[in-house]
Amino acid sequence: MTIGSYKQFCPVAMAAEILCTRWTVVLLRELIAGSTRFNELRRGVPRMSPALLSRRLKELEVAGIVTRESGSERGVFEYQLTAAGRELGPIVEAFGLWGQRRIDSHLSLQHLDVQLLMWDMRRNLNTTPMPKQRSVVQFSYPELPPTQRSWWLIVDPKESVDLCSIDPGFDVDLYVSVDLRTMTAIWMGLDTVRAAIANRRMMLTGNRQLATAMQSWLGLSPFAKEQKLAS
Repeated sequence: MTIGSYKQFCPVAMAAEILCTRWTVVLLRELIAGSTRFNELRRGVPRMSPALLSRRLKELEVAGIVTRESGSERGVFEYQLTAAGRELGPIVEAFGLWGQRRIDSHLSLQHLDVQLLMWDMRRNLNTTPMPKQRSVVQFSYPELPPTQRSWWLIVDPKESVDLCSIDPGFDVDLYVSVDLRTMTAIWMGLDTVRAAIANRRMMLTGNRQLATAMQSWLGLSPFAKEQKLAS
C-alpha cells in the first residue's frame, strides 16, 4: 500500500490508490491514445515534470499496468500497456464522456494550452479529405508570445502527421490565423470552423481545397460529438 492508503479492502478503494494519484489518469489517457515513448508522453502532459512522469510510469509498471521495453532505436525505451492496462480504456473514456457532458464549457476554456491542443490535433487529424500529396498547414495564434505563436502540421497521407513549433522550411499550403480560445472550442466540439470564419475569429489563406474541408480533416477531440448537459 502507498503512504496515502485508504486501508480498506474494498476494490474501489484499492484501485483508487493506484489510479487516483495526481496525473495518473491523464497519463493513462496518453498511453491509451497510443503514445509509447517518454518524449511523446511529455508532449501530451506538458505541465507534468519529467521527474513526476518517470515516477508515475514506474508506479504503473509495478502495478502491472505498463511494461518498459527496448524500442526499435538503440537506447530508447517504450512503454506498452499490459492486458490489465488495456482494461482501463473504457474507464478513461467514461471519464472523458462525463467531463464533456457535465463540466461547464466556460470552465473548460479557462485552461488553454497551445502545446497540448496542437499535439491532440496532430494525433486525431483525418487525412482522408486532404490532398494526396504532402500538405503543410501553419497555425498562427496572434495573441501568444512569439515562441508559442506559430505551429506547423506536416501531413503526408501515406506516412504520418508531424508537428513542428519551429519553421520546417516547407512551402505552406494553408495559413490559419485564429485565437487560442476559438481553436480550443472548435477542437472540443463547442464551436465550428464556419462560425469562426463568419465572425472573423479565424482567417484561412491558401489552398481552397484544404480551407473548404477544414472542419472534416481537423483533428477534433474524441468527445467532440458528445452533447453538453451542463448549464
